Order: sequence, then structure tokens, then C-alpha cells
Amino acid sequence: MRLVLAAMVLSGLAAATPALAQGTEAHAAHHPATAADAASMTAAVVRKIDRSAGKITLKHEPIASLDMTAMTMVFRVADPAMLDAVKVGDAVRFTAESNGGQLTVTRIEKAP
Repeated sequence: MRLVLAAMVLSGLAAATPALAQGTEAHAAHHPATAADAASMTAAVVRKIDRSAGKITLKHEPIASLDMTAMTMVFRVADPAMLDAVKVGDAVRFTAESNGGQLTVTRIEKAP
């Protein structure tokens, strides 16, 4: 009897596993930021914001994805609304990409 009961429980778990995995994927779709994303972000301090030009000056740590050393430089922002979330002097984390030779901040958030 115990063996039959154990087999039934294991069968139920096996059947539920795909549903659990699907639930996790659906959750991730609503919360795209992951620990890996956070780890790939670069630490920086906001030095200047030019809202009219859609640019931000950041004093940043090395950016591994762009093979760039630490420095202070101006970036375009992918969405000008990102500039409303930060102010001069804020410690931030950001990601940037090179789009047609233009370095563009694609994500920025205040550092925890």
C-alpha cells in the first residue's frame, strides 16, 4: 500500500513539474530584471543631466560588455524619461550599448 501511495505522489509531482516551470517563466516575463542582469550592470555616479539633448554624464566603473575602462563620459539615453529617475550626485547602476557608434544607456537605476 505504501509503495502504491508513493508511486501516486511521484506521478503527481511529475505531472505538476511542467506547470510549475511555466509559472516561473510567466513570472519572469513580468519581472525581467534578474540577478544576472544586476550583475552585468555598471556602477556609476551621475555628474550631469542634459534633458533637452537626452544625454547623461556618468563617472563609471569599467564596462566589461564594451571593453571600456573606468572614466567620466557622456551617454545618450534610449528613453529620455530615464533621466527623470535620477539626479546629479546619485549613485546608479546602468547598462549601455553601442548603437551605430553611439554609446546609449539602455537601463539605469539608483544603486541600492
